[in-house]
Amino acid sequence: MLMGGYHIAVVGATGAAGTELLRVLERRSFPAASLRPIGSARSVGKSVQFCGDSIPVEKLDAGSFEKIDIAFFSAGGDVSRNYVPIACQADAIAIDKSSAFRMDPHVPLVIPEINAEDVKLHRGVIANPNCTTTVMLMALYPLHKIFRVHRVFAATYQAVSGSGTRGVEELTRQTKAWVEDEQRCSRRPTADAKEMASDQPGSTPPATDSDSATVFPHPIAFNLLPHVDSFLESGYTKEEVKMQDETRKIMHSPALRVSATCVRVPVYRAHSVAVTAEFQRPISVERAREVLSKAPGLELVDEPHGNQYPMPLNVAGKDNCQVGRVRLDCALDNGLSFWVSGDQLLKGAALNAVQIAEFL
Repeated sequence: MLMGGYHIAVVGATGAAGTELLRVLERRSFPAASLRPIGSARSVGKSVQFCGDSIPVEKLDAGSFEKIDIAFFSAGGDVSRNYVPIACQADAIAIDKSSAFRMDPHVPLVIPEINAEDVKLHRGVIANPNCTTTVMLMALYPLHKIFRVHRVFAATYQAVSGSGTRGVEELTRQTKAWVEDEQRCSRRPTADAKEMASDQPGSTPPATDSDSATVFPHPIAFNLLPHVDSFLESGYTKEEVKMQDETRKIMHSPALRVSATCVRVPVYRAHSVAVTAEFQRPISVERAREVLSKAPGLELVDEPHGNQYPMPLNVAGKDNCQVGRVRLDCALDNGLSFWVSGDQLLKGAALNAVQIAEFL
């Protein structure tokens, strides 16, 4: 049952991010006096479960934020641009997961383990960073505090759930199609016939057929797409530019140079980032491991000779990110390379937003 505390609204309550947010609020015993789940017209009539109650979803409209203290937005940039100002006019504090306000100079962009004090600067809106930026900075920022990072090169490995439920469904559908095609091949009369069929030019399983791709521009099953969000004239994607701009803002380092390549991979949940960073001060692996092992919200998993390193399977569903493969970079002075993984639906989204609310 709901107890005394704050009156909460969750916009996008039935989506992947909204559902995860409700779980985090409940798991962390956030002091909620009431919950107002809000969705689109097609979500009306559904209910969400929260603290033992089944609560009907309300349609998003201009009156959705009356008597609300904190409004979480998890429904995309267009919804946030239209309704965050309305929430603020109703005296609610908006915590927005979308990119709509992240680069607004008057809106704090916050990862509580890094720049929690920025929350105090809000004027009614606090932005949640891009999930991939958050996962990277959980490991990069503790090192920056000691060694002062100068430039960063990053390659991301982003799970399909970063594109929502439809991305998960597409990977599942394409994988099943590939398995079914393989099973059909195995039932052919002779091994020779199967081999002949597989050798035919253009003979590809359904999972690699471009017609099977509706969420992503190409099949994602058994594939990698160096393409997250749309391309800009610079050749970078919007996702890559987000990592550049948001890293500078969160770390209060406007001169920091960041180059990222963002890749969608056939993993259901949890993003990973391969990072190479050049620092202004001399750095050693031993000192870096010491710093990382003490960083809040981060676990050091770095025993490569024992096959111990961060993996999406091990961080999915967990609050903390993991960092490993820590080594001196062989191409840069004062360079360090490492690998970090984190659940983008938790620390990259829902958990981070709830932590912001807790700090409030």
